[in-house]
Amino acid sequence: MNTPLQSPSDTLRTALAGLVDGLPPTQAAKAVERLIANYRGTTPTDAPILRERADVVAYAAYRMPATFEAVRSALDALDAASDRSPASHLDIGGGTGAAVWAARDVWPGERTTTVVDWSQPALDLGRELAAAEGGLAHSVRWERGRIGAHDAPEADLVTVSYVLKELTEADRTTVVDAAAAAATGAVVIIEPGTPDGYARVIEARDRLIAAGFHIAAPCPHSAACPIVPGTDWCHFSARVARSSLHRQVKGGSLAYEDEKFAYVAATRSEPTPAPSRVIRKPQIRKGQVLLDLCEAEGTLRRTTVTKKHGEAYKTARNAEWGDEWAD
Repeated sequence: MNTPLQSPSDTLRTALAGLVDGLPPTQAAKAVERLIANYRGTTPTDAPILRERADVVAYAAYRMPATFEAVRSALDALDAASDRSPASHLDIGGGTGAAVWAARDVWPGERTTTVVDWSQPALDLGRELAAAEGGLAHSVRWERGRIGAHDAPEADLVTVSYVLKELTEADRTTVVDAAAAAATGAVVIIEPGTPDGYARVIEARDRLIAAGFHIAAPCPHSAACPIVPGTDWCHFSARVARSSLHRQVKGGSLAYEDEKFAYVAATRSEPTPAPSRVIRKPQIRKGQVLLDLCEAEGTLRRTTVTKKHGEAYKTARNAEWGDEWAD
């Protein structure tokens, strides 16, 4: 009897569980607490946050599943708008390679991939984790360097996930411009789903448009964001299975948590974006569903879908935050 093949997400979870088993729980918890303090800080760093093996293992076990789910959601949206599998992938500041695993999940099959990061321990662990997945073990190059001082290779897809927060304003500009210059097909940038994270995504979005890119997702347009600055922010949510380390550090009992993230996916060629996008969690009430939408005209609109709309009502009841919507 053949054993069913694991998905990349299952393979990653198995590999991460093996890592944590070899790290004393108290050491892992302390490392995670230190990393949380660093990531929640407001001052960009001028040195790698992941400096030691214990830091990297703790990060991978605690943050890599959430990064994977957020990046996969963004890549799913890009795939829907562009309908093409990238032939090559550059992951800037990719650390342990969560975006590489996410791309593998969205577009199965091998591709030439390069991960550039300034933390050698993170790259070493990324290589170690990739050994659990045959295709990744042989197709990914792990290169130490900083964008600006490192010649980034061209790639069909360029990802920059949870990186910009760690950088100064000047370095953020350098990274976004380098991503645009390296991308022959698409750039995807993901940040935490906070007001600050959204602001960084909007800055990157503006630079990508100025560089000639078209917005593929989440916006159904390449016009200015219709959200009035300071009144709200655009972000989405991905569900993440909690490991024992998550529950130990957070003191929670739920088997999952929701990762909030903001992102932009932009392409060199004209995409086919969603007619509109659900930008908040749908509100389901008796006999009706309220949907907050960002529309192709570059405007925001709330629409109410009731039972009298027939199939549209059934679709609305099943709609999720971040889904495409067509009236």
